[in-house]
Amino acid sequence: MSYYVQGFVLAVPTANKEAFIQHARNAAKVFKEHGALRCVECWGDEVPDGEVTSFPMAVKKKPDETVAFAWLIWPSKQAFETGIAKAMEDPRLQQDTNPMPFDGKRVMYGGFVPVVDE
Repeated sequence: MSYYVQGFVLAVPTANKEAFIQHARNAAKVFKEHGALRCVECWGDEVPDGEVTSFPMAVKKKPDETVAFAWLIWPSKQAFETGIAKAMEDPRLQQDTNPMPFDGKRVMYGGFVPVVDE
């Protein structure tokens, strides 16, 4: 497999769902222009609280929030490193242009190398 995955889990105020979708659409255009192959944003539907760990616990979800799950597919880790650096500098992703409708400090993210894709 020759691609790289950047994954995210975050808590979004439920009232900000439409703003989140628009923010994600705007960001996806930028990421794709800088090399991402695919951008997927998902709104939590069945995301239970856990006893030891869970998505809601990981992002410190508040009662009026919904967990969102997202991933970006890049052609390679090198493409990710180059593309994400350019995307983060892109004026269209700056807070004054495309403000995050969620608390960016509670976003979990990481890069992953696929090992099974069936």
